[in-house]
Amino acid sequence: MIPARNQKGFTLIELVMVIVILGILAAFALPRFADFGTEAKTATINGAAGSVRSAASIAHARWVADGDASSTQVTLDGVDITMDATNGYPAASAAGIGAAAQLSDEFNLATSGLISLTNPEGTLYTDCDFQYSETNGTVTSVEDDCETLATP
Repeated sequence: MIPARNQKGFTLIELVMVIVILGILAAFALPRFADFGTEAKTATINGAAGSVRSAASIAHARWVADGDASSTQVTLDGVDITMDATNGYPAASAAGIGAAAQLSDEFNLATSGLISLTNPEGTLYTDCDFQYSETNGTVTSVEDDCETLATP
């Protein structure tokens, strides 16, 4: 008589079947989640627009609280912010709103107040920008269709 064995673990066939089922599920699920790049760029530009809105409000509040209407600079958390002395909002520059919102190097700040997202090589994305106004500290024209690179 053969003694009964206590079976522990899985058979090879069971393991192969699980791997096959996982492979089939991955083949259908992967294409749905493969392109996160566009969504990440969209989230980045929307996050930067929100950061610029908040930073403009905070810097303006500091400018008003300081009480010097002719001041062209305020200090926030030890960082000097260049201000538009006429309206009291951060200037549309890297030393102004760029410093106030702590925007990284992946953003291009044009002197017109246009803030655009760039790729690691520094090329601008098309339709991936927003407009900042130093006259009233508002963010307008947020374009977040960040799919293609602009041609140089």
